Amino acid sequence: MSMIIDGTNGLTFNNATTQASAGIILQVVNVSSTSYLGSSSATWASSGISASITPKFSTSKIFIICTFFLYTQAAGSAKTTIYRSSTNLGNSTNGFGELTLGSSPGAMLGFGSMSFLDSPATTSSTTYTIYGQNANGSGSIQVGDPSRPSQITLMEVAG
Repeated sequence: MSMIIDGTNGLTFNNATTQASAGIILQVVNVSSTSYLGSSSATWASSGISASITPKFSTSKIFIICTFFLYTQAAGSAKTTIYRSSTNLGNSTNGFGELTLGSSPGAMLGFGSMSFLDSPATTSSTTYTIYGQNANGSGSIQVGDPSRPSQITLMEVAG
């Protein structure tokens, strides 16, 4: 069997299939968004902050990096997670983290971040979205902000 060795793309075999070297970054997608979620609900809801990628190989992994504005007030407790389509990639109860103000009056704000290495096992377009919830249903939370852009970066890593 003949093959072509390429330092960037990996191996191409005579049947035209390509096998990328494991660990190679094949593509990067970055989205900046001013969408946001404001909520007092204790159920997971979309922030509207999302990015899509179409993996080149079904064996690829997708490394997800998210940064976003996070706010909670009046005893709110903001939890955040990443969804791949309708699948919560974090813990179903706690997601990837929580910002809790507690019972003190006032507000707490800052920037949140999450990262995750996913194995979607597909070559179809795949969408990743930041979700949030107000864990205790008291006060309010905000994930994302119209004046502070959030970022999602997706990197396809050869498997």
